[in-house]
Parts: sequence; structure tokens; C-alpha cells
Amino acid sequence: ARRAAAADPYLPLSAKDAAANEEGRQRTLTTLLEKVEGCRDLLPESPGKYLVYNGDLVEYDADHMAQIQRVHAFLMNDCLLVATALPNRRGAYRYDALYPLDGLAVVNVKDNPPMKDMFKLLMFPESRIFQAENAKIKKEWLEVLEETKRNRALSEKRRLEQEALPRPAPTPPESTNPFDEDEDEEEEDEPSAEEEVVDLSLEWIQELPEDLDVCIAQRDFEGAVDLLDKLNEYLADKPVSQPVKELRAKVDERVRQLTDVLVFELSPDRSLRGGPRATRRAVSQLIRLGQSTKACELFLKNRAAAVQTAIRQLRIEGATLLYIHKLCHVFFTSLLETAREFETDFAGNNGCYSAFVVWARSSMRMFVDAFSKQVFDSKESLSTAAECVKVAKEHCKQLSEIGLDLTFIIHALLVKDIKGALQSYKDIIIEATKHRNSEEMWRKMNLMTPEALGKLREEMRSCGVGNFDQYTGDDCWVNLSYTVVAFTKQTMAFLEEALKLYFPELHMVLLESLVEIILVAVQHVDYSLRCEQDPEKKAFIRQNASFLYETVLPVVEKRFEEGVGKPAKQLQDLRNASRLMRVNPESTTSVV
Repeated sequence: ARRAAAADPYLPLSAKDAAANEEGRQRTLTTLLEKVEGCRDLLPESPGKYLVYNGDLVEYDADHMAQIQRVHAFLMNDCLLVATALPNRRGAYRYDALYPLDGLAVVNVKDNPPMKDMFKLLMFPESRIFQAENAKIKKEWLEVLEETKRNRALSEKRRLEQEALPRPAPTPPESTNPFDEDEDEEEEDEPSAEEEVVDLSLEWIQELPEDLDVCIAQRDFEGAVDLLDKLNEYLADKPVSQPVKELRAKVDERVRQLTDVLVFELSPDRSLRGGPRATRRAVSQLIRLGQSTKACELFLKNRAAAVQTAIRQLRIEGATLLYIHKLCHVFFTSLLETAREFETDFAGNNGCYSAFVVWARSSMRMFVDAFSKQVFDSKESLSTAAECVKVAKEHCKQLSEIGLDLTFIIHALLVKDIKGALQSYKDIIIEATKHRNSEEMWRKMNLMTPEALGKLREEMRSCGVGNFDQYTGDDCWVNLSYTVVAFTKQTMAFLEEALKLYFPELHMVLLESLVEIILVAVQHVDYSLRCEQDPEKKAFIRQNASFLYETVLPVVEKRFEEGVGKPAKQLQDLRNASRLMRVNPESTTSVV
């Protein structure tokens, strides 16, 4: 590393010495830059630019601390040029990067053997780590960088002070008018706008751009916004002079950099761990910068990505119901946490709440896609689908704790799949019933053992048939057809599972499915009564018809009304319209 032989630029020099010194500096700079390919156009020569320090460095990866490349750095009085060594050409370099000193921060890196003699350069949106040849050269780099930055800031301060000085008013020609003297006295009493000068020479204002760069580079977002608030408060009642405009321009550039960093902090590319609270820091600072809408949008995008990632990471293993329990827990917990964090972050921004509702609806659609794919697309049984929907509804009700009711949304998104499941299961029952009907022999059931009879009694009791004992005979006989008993169990099971899935939009689908299923059994019994000629079998058929109309249908009606909350006129009409055939015991003919 070599320090350019140049006197302190701020010490007084004679005109001749100053000219010679300036010429020597520029000659040194020109000679060195001729060795760097690609920098001539990017670094135009200017009268005030000169070389301060230069030397070889080794660059390391900031994350893995692996060596990247050898570079040569040229420190000038207003910028730092980094060039990479050209292979097979000693002393020749290629342009790599140029950093203005105004936006550059220098940080010492503590020695951690074998990594030593390093320092870090911070410039938004990146940082780079360099290693010096030894501790002495590292110390020189740190000192000369800080000194040059201070000199640059001092030069800028003096320039601003010069611009802020009031310009002397031109001397007016002498007037012979005796009244002019009075007018001049009146004008002297009124201060001119030029005389009201904004004091920008305060140390904290001079160092503000650099302090903002350091805060941004070190991710001290709160400190950066505090500085901006302090400046805004100081300039609130000050006139907007040219120096103020220039300062504002510099600060606005830092505000854009800070906003970009905060936006990146909230981007889904960043780590999504830590839950919604992990975003609070960036969100709160964006709101302080007056970017509430952007903060809201980015916060919700971040949470959407986090929820989606969490759902994708769920392993599909074991029973479907187990997976749905996990899915509901992950999704609704995330939704609840996001809602609470949103309420905390955006408490004073009521206009953002509509965006949250839109986001919640979109997230619910994502949840339902994963839910339906596992439950309905895989053709699970109706009982499994009903249990899964029940779990989802229960989790959805938890959101009422924070005044958020999304039940209607989950209903609207699931209605198509549930309709399809009900109709599919209805078709299965109808096909099974028709198959049993085709093999009907109209014989009593012999369950062979008391245990089997007891089990059937319990099953019928759970279906709501309380008078089943009157249809049981001696030993293990049941005075009903196997077809009618199987139909009763299957229909009641269908109704119970369908009621777990029920919500108003499904009312007619469920009712029409029940009517279709019942009609298959009713029409089969009526047809058998009309066609059967054997008096004994006809009596048995009539007994089954009586059980169907007077026991099963009322139970279906009652259970439907309990589950739905209102009676079903279609079921009542179906039962009332049916007419049992009156058969004369002495005759083999039936009267309909």
C-alpha cells in the first residue's frame, strides 16, 4: 500500500506551490488509472480529483469467509475505485466498482484466526470484506479512509457555508430625491428574504448523510428514521433555500435506499421464520416513513408466502384425518397470529383493514385447495370427509376471538366439492339398493346368535329406530327383510354424515338426494306388493312396507329437522302420498 505524496489539501499554500502540488497529484492519478481497463469513461478527470492512497487487497465472501479474488484499491479524495488484477499482466487491472465516499461506511473486523487483518466496506445495498497484507497496512487503510471521508465532509460543509452567506446587495446610484432617504429607512426595518439564512453548519447536520449510510449499512433502521425525524423537525419552520434543497436531495436519496432495504426485509426471499412478529421492525419503520400502504402490502405478501411454505412443508402421511388436523392447526394458527400482528402494527391505519380481509379470503382459498385435494380429490369416504370438514369449521370459529368470521368464505369455497361428494355417495347407495332389490327373496332374517341380534338392535337404536323390538321374533329371527334393514342403516348413516357437512347452500342438494334414495326403496316395496301372489309373502311385504313408512320415514324427517332447524315438506309429502295396500286376509287379490 502506498500513500500518495501530497500535502494536506486544507493547509495554506503559496499560489506557485499549490499549482505544482495540484499538477503532481493529477499526474500520479493519471499514471495509475492508465493501468486500469474500463475506468476512463466512468472516472472522468476533474481539476479537484487526486489520489490519496492505493494498495493490494484480498476480497473474501461475507457469508462463508472464503477467498474470492485479489484486488487493487485506489482511494481518491471523493471516491474509492476497486479493480481486479488481470491474469498474466503484471501491474495491470480491470475496473470492478466505484463507490462515492458520501455513501461509504468503513467497519473494522475483529481478528478471528486464521481470518485476520480484515475490514468491511458498507455501501447500500451491499457489503464487501477485504484483507490487508498485515496489521500495519490494515491500520493505514482504516485511518486514511476515515481521514479522507472527514476531509470530504469538511470540504462539503465549507462549500455549503459559502453558498449560505448573504450576497451583498448592489449599491444603488445616489439620488437627489429628498424623499428617498425616508423610503430607505423603511426598507431597512423590513428584513429581506435573503437575510433569513438556515444554519446548516451544525455538526449533526453535516454528518447526517454519512450517519444515515452507516445506519442503513448496519441495519439500524430505527436510528436512521430517528435522524430523519430530527431533520424534518429542525427544517419544519425554515425557508426552503438552495442549500436546504441540496441537503434534502442528499437525504431523499438515503430515504430511497432505506425504503429499499426495508422492502427487501419484508420480501418473501428473506427467511420466513420467526412468525409475523419478525416483520414488525421493518413494518413500523416503513409506517414512520409515511409508507403505510406499501408496508401493508409487503407485510401481507410476506405472510402469504410464509403460510404457503408452511402448508407445503406438511408431510402427507398416515390417515387423511390426521393430516387435516395438522393442516388446520398450521393454517388457522398462522392466520390468527397474522391478524393479531396486523392489528398491532396498523392500529392507526383503518384504511388497511380492507386489504387484510382481501388477503384473508385469498389465504382461505389456498387452504381450501390443499384441503380439497387431500379430502375430495382422493375420493375419501363421506364419513371421513364429514369429519375433516367438521375439524375445519371448528378451527375457523377460533377466528371469532378477534372479531373475524370467515365461516361464510369456507362454506362458499367448499360447497362445490361437498355437493359432488353428496351426489357421489347418493349414487353409491342407490346402486347398492338396486342390487339388493334385484336379489330380494322376501324372507325373514335369521341372525343365528343372540350376540348378532343384540348388535343389530344397538345399530337400529343408534339410527333412531326405538321400536325395533316389535319386529323381532323368537330365538334370533327378525320379521323384516335383509334388504329393508340394510337400506335403513345405510340411509340413516348417509343422513348423519351429510348433516355434519350441512350448511344452507347445501339444503336442496341434501333434500333431493334423500328423496331419490327413499324413492328407490319405496317403489321396490310397492311394486313387490302389486306383483306378489303368495298371501303369506304379501303379508310379510306389507309388514316391511309398514316399517318403512311408519317407522323409518318419520325418523328420517325428525332427524333432518333436528339437524337443519326446519321441517322438510318434500319428505312429509313423500310419506303422506304413499298408500299401503289393504289386503283381505281371505283373498289373494289386493286392493290398491
